[in-house]
Amino acid sequence: MSEIGEIDEGFYSRQLYVLGHEAMRRMGEANVLIAGMRGLGVEIAKNVILSGVKSVTVQDEGLAVWADLSSQFFLKESHLGQNRATCSLQQLSDLNPHVRVWAHTGPLNEDLIKQFQVVVLTDSSLDDQKRFGELCHSHGIKFIVADTKGLCGQLFCDFGEEFEVLDQDGETPVSVMIQHISKANPGVVICTDDQRHGLQDGSKVVFSEVQGMTELNSMSPVEIKYCSAYSFSIGDTSGFSDYQRGGVATEVKQPCKLSFKRLSEALLDHELLTWNDFGKISKHTTLHLAFQALHSFAKREKRLPNPWCQSDADSLLAIVRELNTAAQVEQLDEAVVRRLSYTARGDLAPVNAFIGGLAAQEVIKACSRKFTPLKQWMYFDALECLPEEDHQLTECSTKGTRYDGQIAVFGPAFQEKLGRMKYFLVGAGAIGCELLKNFALMGLGAGREGQVTVTDMDFIERSNLNRQFLFRSQDIGKAKSEVAAKAGRQMNPEMNIIAHQNRLDADSEGVYDYNFFMSLDGVAAALDNVEARVYLDGRCVQHQKPMLEGGTLGSKGHTLVVVPHLTESYGPAKSSAGNAIPMCTLKNFPYRIEHTLQWARDQFEGLFKHTPENVNLFLSDSEFVNRTLDHGDAEALEILEGVWSSLEDMKAGGKRPTCWEDCVSWARRKWETLYNNDIRQLLHCFPPEEVTANGLLFWSGTKRCPHPLTFDPNNSTHLEYVVAAANLYACIYGINGTTDRAAIKRILEQVHVPPFTPKSSVKIHVTDKEMEEDKKKGSDDAGELAVSVGNHATTSLPYSPPSLHALCVFVTEKARLEELKVKLALPARRSSSKMRPIDFEKDDDTNFHMDYIVAASNLRAENYEIPAADRHQSKRIAGRIMPAIATTTAAVAGLMCLELFKLVQGQEKISSYRTAYINLAVQYFVLSQPSRPQAFEVAGKKYTLWDDFLVEGRRGGQQEMTLEDLVQYVREKYNLTVSSLFYGPAILYSGQKDRLTKSVSDVVKMVTKKDIPPHKKVLELIPSFAEDEDCETVPTIRYLLL
Repeated sequence: MSEIGEIDEGFYSRQLYVLGHEAMRRMGEANVLIAGMRGLGVEIAKNVILSGVKSVTVQDEGLAVWADLSSQFFLKESHLGQNRATCSLQQLSDLNPHVRVWAHTGPLNEDLIKQFQVVVLTDSSLDDQKRFGELCHSHGIKFIVADTKGLCGQLFCDFGEEFEVLDQDGETPVSVMIQHISKANPGVVICTDDQRHGLQDGSKVVFSEVQGMTELNSMSPVEIKYCSAYSFSIGDTSGFSDYQRGGVATEVKQPCKLSFKRLSEALLDHELLTWNDFGKISKHTTLHLAFQALHSFAKREKRLPNPWCQSDADSLLAIVRELNTAAQVEQLDEAVVRRLSYTARGDLAPVNAFIGGLAAQEVIKACSRKFTPLKQWMYFDALECLPEEDHQLTECSTKGTRYDGQIAVFGPAFQEKLGRMKYFLVGAGAIGCELLKNFALMGLGAGREGQVTVTDMDFIERSNLNRQFLFRSQDIGKAKSEVAAKAGRQMNPEMNIIAHQNRLDADSEGVYDYNFFMSLDGVAAALDNVEARVYLDGRCVQHQKPMLEGGTLGSKGHTLVVVPHLTESYGPAKSSAGNAIPMCTLKNFPYRIEHTLQWARDQFEGLFKHTPENVNLFLSDSEFVNRTLDHGDAEALEILEGVWSSLEDMKAGGKRPTCWEDCVSWARRKWETLYNNDIRQLLHCFPPEEVTANGLLFWSGTKRCPHPLTFDPNNSTHLEYVVAAANLYACIYGINGTTDRAAIKRILEQVHVPPFTPKSSVKIHVTDKEMEEDKKKGSDDAGELAVSVGNHATTSLPYSPPSLHALCVFVTEKARLEELKVKLALPARRSSSKMRPIDFEKDDDTNFHMDYIVAASNLRAENYEIPAADRHQSKRIAGRIMPAIATTTAAVAGLMCLELFKLVQGQEKISSYRTAYINLAVQYFVLSQPSRPQAFEVAGKKYTLWDDFLVEGRRGGQQEMTLEDLVQYVREKYNLTVSSLFYGPAILYSGQKDRLTKSVSDVVKMVTKKDIPPHKKVLELIPSFAEDEDCETVPTIRYLLL
């Protein structure tokens, strides 16, 4: 950070949603020392510098050697023989302009260490760990040890005798609406049933907005006891007033204090081990001794064990057994000790990425006091990456190449195989950058026959720089894939990387066709949305290719490996309908800031994007009106009304401005409609003391009773809405706006705001049933438009957000539609100039987009007495921003690349693979065996999604087979009779004999009435079999057109 307390929100945008401003400010005061600049050290330094501490000093006395290039991504061949810290300094400094980075090439000593708040040791001796650990513990310096040896890793933390954690998990405090509070001992709080409260025994809450039992509103945080998912008790309320209605219970995060043991003591305490793979508990208990034994071996022999050396492994095992006489580990895993010895000289980029991500997160915890630190040891191994056959790799001697650190583990033959791989990387964002870094270090596709193809349609923005570490400020505006590919080639000049800027979807199947996928050895998904993952997963299943998949959300991450015929696939998208905000909540009954922000976003899209788009379609397409009428009367009326009013000048009764003053006038009247008139109409229909047929107050539970606002030009939020709305309105009409608030206020003085009187004729549906019944009656019987506030309708972006009273017109839909058709048919209408639709862009603070969203949302929040949200919070919610931090990204990419080792090895046992779920905030690590594919049965035989019926349509270059040939082929080869055949929604065959003589492709063209694209080499046909017609899932017939 440039100055303490000043945070560059543009640069740290996504990370701020993980850590928050206060934690970031505390980090901005911290000076960090990272000792050791081999692969692990530089990984930690990279992540810590990106996170935004005050300064980082990297220390290393060592000189670069060939083996360093296996994982030290800032070293080049030209750096061999030079100091590692010095060679890395410039590139580390370039990562973050707000962090000062220094290099120290001398030895570690007491005077140096005392200058820092956090000290990290990598590639260090046990003697140094004990000595400097003692020094740090006694001087209140946070102390971290990180180490990797081949496929194993170690992490240790000592944050002193008393370390205060201000926020243990970083989760947003729970806030729940109250339905009822009993007057008893203990009093029981019943929450509304829209969501579970999520509180636990011992959680503390404060109350607000409680009516009746108002004593709760002034109480300090109250400890709760869990009763059920929707209720909790709070102690004695018997002496309080009777509860009437309303109220919000909000969780109050409680700080906690932790005490750490110094390293010399913690070495003897096996209770301080944190598990990450519950199938490896005995392995990791053994590793605690084996790492100590490695230090003893290295001290005695002045070296690490030689790769796959049996005698060295025997010596290391003897030391471990000796240590265990005191430690008394019951289940000593001697095989793990031997494999650690065999691979200890290895230096692997994926292992360093994972351990480096975790270690850097611990540095962030030490500096920010946010999240729960590691207490105190953690061990990790990926020894299942080694060949499954029970034989040793005898030829692993170093060759004087950049892959020496990897050859020491896997041997030269495996390295050559890696170089021949052809992989497809989809996405060059945060995870994509980390994967490309690992690919370059590993040498994936770096051989003469190998290749990595990367595609990403996005361009680099400033907010990317905080975690997409291959990009620099001078790259802003350039294609992500091009810059990332160039950076990968700079790390490893042998890399064969091809960069594309294509979106992976049906439109790009001409590029990523059958031949492209069949040429691949595998796919890596670094995508940021479920739909794209599902599509890519489907292509991988179709072409029987393995896929590596990973994702992050703040401090949380997951990885998945998809192996043909061995594991399940990523699978279809899960429905998110349950998370959608009900339409009635958005339109009339918001009770959370998320609701008002979504409403504001819908207003933005409707007013400034969809309506201008509809106008432009009308001006360019003579059939637009007729096509719109096919949508149904209600939707057609809404669209055509918006089009007509946007074309008609304000003076003639429309909404088309001719000058800046008109735009200000429109914004002022829109303010009145949304925040005064609509609320008054709603209260006219449902007065504050309205009761339901059951005698309950209508405005209770999640229904907050609103109040109208009175416009005040001196109220900053009121004026901000007008400024933003007027400028956006001016923009879509090509009129120049201004931010001169004094001038805008002068215009406002002249604006005439029409008077408004609520109408008793307005009908508001209270239930979905009422709404559906009225729809069935037809618009002619309705006699007016009704505003639907059904309880379960889900929201989608509207074409143009109608105001409540504007819909209540005393004409039938049909009559008004006919009137609009006549008006829009006038030749003068099509001579109007086109409008300029606006695409929402959250990261440009000069475009009025977030200004409008924040003001519109907070004004509505004021209507309903919902606490307002600041710009930062509003941007995250309305912009649907995913919180992100470099540490999680690095760890996830590391785990993905460990699975890549297994795929390249050709591992055939499902027990060798791992699916991971991690949360670095709370030391939650679950690494488990992936699930097998679900089996289904057809005519007594079992299949999985990986089983298909592959049919060559032109076998041996012959004429394409007919539909009858296909049916006969399936009968002869699979002993199944095709009774019907589908291509997508089209029925190709269901007993039609005349189609049997036609070629399969001709039948497809005839039924779909479309030509088959030239690039489409595989037709996916879904059969139904006479032997089992009730079977819901069947193998797909993949019909090859080659």
